[in-house]
Amino acid sequence: MRQSATAFAPASVANVAVGFDVLGHSFQAIGDRVTARRIPERTVRIASITGTSTDLPKDPEHNTAGMGVLSMLQDLKLDFGIELSIEKGIPLGSGLGGSAASAVAAVVAANALLADPVSKIELLKFAMKGEQVASGSVHVDNIAPSLFGGLVLTVGIDNPNVKQIPVPATVRCVLVHPHMMLSTREARQILNRSIDLSNVIWQSANLAGFLTGCFTGDLQLIRESLEDVVIEPQRKLLIPGFQAVKDGAMSNRALGCSISGAGPTVFAWCEEQDAPRIRDAMVAGFTAHGLQSDAWISTLDRVGAQIVD
Repeated sequence: MRQSATAFAPASVANVAVGFDVLGHSFQAIGDRVTARRIPERTVRIASITGTSTDLPKDPEHNTAGMGVLSMLQDLKLDFGIELSIEKGIPLGSGLGGSAASAVAAVVAANALLADPVSKIELLKFAMKGEQVASGSVHVDNIAPSLFGGLVLTVGIDNPNVKQIPVPATVRCVLVHPHMMLSTREARQILNRSIDLSNVIWQSANLAGFLTGCFTGDLQLIRESLEDVVIEPQRKLLIPGFQAVKDGAMSNRALGCSISGAGPTVFAWCEEQDAPRIRDAMVAGFTAHGLQSDAWISTLDRVGAQIVD
């Protein structure tokens, strides 16, 4: 059996505007790597944390990667322990699913060490326990796409149903990450707990239209539906220059533009030929408000976490 394995888990865009806590898609341009090694002691140990964030907890019960593997070790009653080396490629507090990617990469790497590897659904449940450490609640809209890849709809928590949604081949995602942090906890705390019925109906129609547009390849329907009328109006106040960034994307033929996860990263869907122009306009929107940013363009392929060594 293998003594060590390294897994890569991609970043993710949660909510995708219209699917709060149930919809997300992977983003292959960046991600986290975790190496898992067998150790004789029946425990989880974090040997190192490198990359974009190095001051994360090394106590496995307070680390998303560590907690995911610890729950795996306990539930499966493994007769060995696992040492983790974490390489962060996703900026902390970026809205790109960094905590989820670490948890996913860790359980995928640990799974490769087992004589009888478990299913992706089981890995999803272990990673959920890790994600809860970071966000304070259980939600899978970052974990599921990072693990499975592509655009993913997840229904249920205790017994999650994961469905990959087709995306038209010409669609690209532009991500622009301003150089600021925004915690998931903070972004969730500002949300109203009550919503007008008219907005519930509007958002439900947008979700249905967006998914139908994806299944049928109808870009115009995607364009008309990819609008968040519930969460974005509340959270955009936490992101300086958001409206300028969105206006820049939409005026350059984006199919839609909204907040990635809890923010502050902003994403746009577009056709391939429009992506560079949209990226530049979004970057310019943040620059005009005094924020430098990083930007990427990616396909939405159904490629999730995988063993790379």
